[in-house]
Amino acid sequence: MSTQPPAQADRSFNRSMLIKLFIVALMMFGFGFALVPMYRAICQITGINNLVQRDATAREAKNTQVDMSRTISIEFDANARGPLGFKPEQRSLDVHPGEVTTVMYEVSNEQARTIQAQAIPSYAPKQATEYFKKIECFCFTQQTLTANQTKRLPVVFVVDPKLPKDVKTITLSYTFFELNTPAAATAGSAAPTANTAATTANPA
Repeated sequence: MSTQPPAQADRSFNRSMLIKLFIVALMMFGFGFALVPMYRAICQITGINNLVQRDATAREAKNTQVDMSRTISIEFDANARGPLGFKPEQRSLDVHPGEVTTVMYEVSNEQARTIQAQAIPSYAPKQATEYFKKIECFCFTQQTLTANQTKRLPVVFVVDPKLPKDVKTITLSYTFFELNTPAAATAGSAAPTANTAATTANPA
């Protein structure tokens, strides 16, 4: 019975291993690209972290009666994952339930390349989630930022007058994270993981 010389056997083994690693790398690369559409599809089906639907229309908001007898303090929080600068232009604001309000956030691309990013909202206390109605929000769509670009992004919202009387403060928090992180940027170090389920999160 004939056997392969050791050198030839090693070359055959190395070639086979290289092919297997190449296939695994391709599968991982494809899976990375598939994560975002998979995530969006799951969000739409389950209603969790739904990023594509508004909570109320402008017409609905205008037809809401303003409760001048109550004042709700809204606090704004911002978190970023990846090469992003992100902050609210004001940290807090007092509003009346039913009053349509606009606030601005600022996001900056701190890299010399174009990136795509997505913001995920969350609320505290959790019971306030269904009463905080976003009419317009940058979180409804992915954001594209060119190299070193800074954008001012609006959020138009109204607090439902049906908000329980014991809730006097609502914290609106956003986590902004990059979607198209280059593989080379994360190969050498563990990248931070976006906290898409913040402790109070139930994104609308």
